Amino acid sequence: MSNENCFGMKGMSIEISVPVRFSETDAMGVVWHGNYFKFFEDAREKFGQVHQMEYLDMYRNGFFTPIVKSEIQHKASIFYGEGARIVATLEKHDAAKIIFRYNVYNESTGALAATGMTMQVFMKAEDRSMEIIKPSFYSEWEQKQNWIDLD
Repeated sequence: MSNENCFGMKGMSIEISVPVRFSETDAMGVVWHGNYFKFFEDAREKFGQVHQMEYLDMYRNGFFTPIVKSEIQHKASIFYGEGARIVATLEKHDAAKIIFRYNVYNESTGALAATGMTMQVFMKAEDRSMEIIKPSFYSEWEQKQNWIDLD
């Protein structure tokens, strides 16, 4: 994981593997750059399943969590027929935001193919206003987790 902005930071990580399908590649047989964001989404969904905080849990508590910022840096290629290994790390923040950092590896070569970040905010489902204070259900969930030092 990139150590950008991680000094004194705590977090939790998960890892998934995704086979690269033909439909995810460009004419050169390389994973098309936009599909890395799908890999990020796959990892966030798995994170929610593993740690019992899925998108539907947030919705049941009256919130959407739209992405307001996303970044990606491409470093090496992944080709059709190879696999992608995605490591997603949720950072613990005091602010009402959800920040994941990602490392995507080519499973065949072990090369770091991309790094990235997504930032989500809490939006009230009833009126679509942004919540500036972390919702209590989320704070309570955070308190129950086993956070590790990221630095």
